[in-house]
Order: sequence, then C-alpha cells, then structure tokens
Amino acid sequence: MKRILLLIVCLGAMMTVKAQEVMYIPKNDVKALLVAIEVANKKNAEKDSKPFYIMIPDGFYDLGGTVLTQITGHHIALIGQSMEGTIIQNKPDIKQEGISKTAIFVNRGSNNYFQDLTLKNALDYYAAGSAGRAVTLQDKGTHTICNRVALLSYQDTYYSDNDLCQHYFQDSEIHGTVDFICGDGDVWFERCRIVTEKRSANGSGRDVIAAPKTSKTAWGYVFNRCTIENIISPFEYARGWHSTPRCIWLYTTLLTPEKLNANRFDTRGMNTVTSIFREYHTMNAQGQDITPKTNVLTFSMQRKKVENGQDVIIEREHTTETILTDDEAAQYSVANVFGDWHPDEVIRQVEKKAQQLKKRLK
Repeated sequence: MKRILLLIVCLGAMMTVKAQEVMYIPKNDVKALLVAIEVANKKNAEKDSKPFYIMIPDGFYDLGGTVLTQITGHHIALIGQSMEGTIIQNKPDIKQEGISKTAIFVNRGSNNYFQDLTLKNALDYYAAGSAGRAVTLQDKGTHTICNRVALLSYQDTYYSDNDLCQHYFQDSEIHGTVDFICGDGDVWFERCRIVTEKRSANGSGRDVIAAPKTSKTAWGYVFNRCTIENIISPFEYARGWHSTPRCIWLYTTLLTPEKLNANRFDTRGMNTVTSIFREYHTMNAQGQDITPKTNVLTFSMQRKKVENGQDVIIEREHTTETILTDDEAAQYSVANVFGDWHPDEVIRQVEKKAQQLKKRLK
C-alpha cells in the first residue's frame, strides 16, 4: 500500500512538456527517486522514446545497502541541481564486494544521460582486504553521457560493461585507487579530473587508473585534456585487462608528475600483452610539456600450463613505443571515435532544457 501511495505521489509530480516527461524528486527522498526510475523504465521501454527527465534537487539520497538499481529504459536523463550538492550513495557490505555485485546503477539502456550529481559507493574499501571492488556506474548500455558527474569509490569505480559501447564524459570527476576506470568499448573523457586516492590505509602501494579490455572497438579509452590529481600513492596510467586494451592520454595535466612511475604504464598484463597504450603532450601544472621523447616498453605476462605432467611457465612479450607522433595524435577526435553520434551536441541541447527545468527545483 505504501508503495502504491508513493507511486501516486510521484506520478502527481510528473509533467508532460512538449511530449517530454518530467518528474521532480522531493529533497532527500530516495524512495521517490527509485520510483521515478521505475516509471521512466516503463514509459521509455522503446529505443525511440521521447526524453524523460528526472530532476533531483541538492540533497543526500541514501540507498543504504541497495545495489544494482536497474536503468533499462532509453533517453532517460537524471539531472541533479549541482555535482557537489546532489549525492546518491549506497554502502554495500564488504562481504558483498565484487565488480558485478555492488554498483549503484546498472544502465542497460541507450542514450541515457547523467548531469550535475555525485554517485558515491561507500563500501569500506580499506577494511575489505585484498579486494574492495565497489562500482558506482556499471554501464551495459551505449551512448551514455556523463556531464559534470562525480564518481566516488576506490576499486572499479566506473565499469563500461559492453564490448560495443560508446560513452562520453565531460567536465566530470572520477576517484579511485586500482583499475578504477575499467571495461570495454570506446569511452571518451573530456576535461575530466582523475583523482588517485591512497592505495592503502597507511598510504603504501601504488595506484593504476585504467584497466581497459578493448575487444571489438577501434579506440578504447581516450582521455583528452584531463587533469590527474594525486593524493599520496604513486600511480600508473593503465594496465591491460584482456583482449587488445587501448588507452590514450592526450594533453594530460599532471599536478604531481613525480608520482607517475617511470614506466608510466604497468607493463605486467593481467590477461594480455598486446596493450595499445599511448600518451601525447603531457604537461605539468604550469603547462610545460613534460612528455618523454620516447618511451619504448615491453609488456609481458606469464601463464602456467601443464605439459607431460609438469608445470610449464609460458611467458609472452610485446614491445612498443608509447609516445604518439603528431600525425598519430591528430587521428583522435570525437568525430573519428563516434562517427554519427554527436555527444557534444546532445549536451548543448540538454543543458538548455535543464536550465529551464531547474527553475522548479527546491
């Protein structure tokens, strides 16, 4: 009965504006937020659905131990009042940790949109032992946009879980320690702030930002004009997870370049050695180009197999240059990566609409 009453209240807060559905969430009302997502999933079940806006005022939306809230509809926009003030948080038990067990949201739809909010997974990472995988957004969909979105966690913070996906981040912030931007597909990060937290409670250990496993797309993870802020631990740009991982860093600003390990990338592949890892025109906080003229690395991995009853260690290696030439760097553009999809145009359109809708937020 309570759920029915809540649904009636939420539907009462829904408006139809020029064939676009809009629902306003009461401040701090996490139940209303979940109901709104459920309504949006049903109304926008078809891929050609009209936009559905869920407007969320600044506040704290505490999901507690709730995980894996599904977003199955299409063209759904979750828009907060501000990135710093609209916080959606869950806190899974450490016994539940796992890359496919802990996410705040699991997106399965296409053309969904997040703006001006924070997703925080508050699993107690430092008490979790050897692994504290706690995802904020597990994205099985495609054409997702995150505009001014903060993703806060430690391990596996963001997971692009679709081998053919295309996603776009702009002016967002992602925190973590190890493999905290991980997964498949082509994902472009524009002017994002990447924050490496301390790897362990006492600050020991090293961080690895990205763990791509690019398998069926041509570009992988592309970081363009991003800034890396380092808390304590030394860090590396990326390590290979699987398949042919691709990770490109263009015009990156390092606030603490001395914390970047000498190799810059982790050469020890988890399940692959064919890592296509590159950087171009890396800068310090003063804007000076500090890119090495060359950085040839040998990526390696070891695998154990049994032959004639004996354990045999098989080692594979792959040597490659990791510094892009000018011509190679010029190939990386939003137009080349995404083709007919234009996320920058989508952002301009939604920003204009959101500015109008935010006037009713309380």
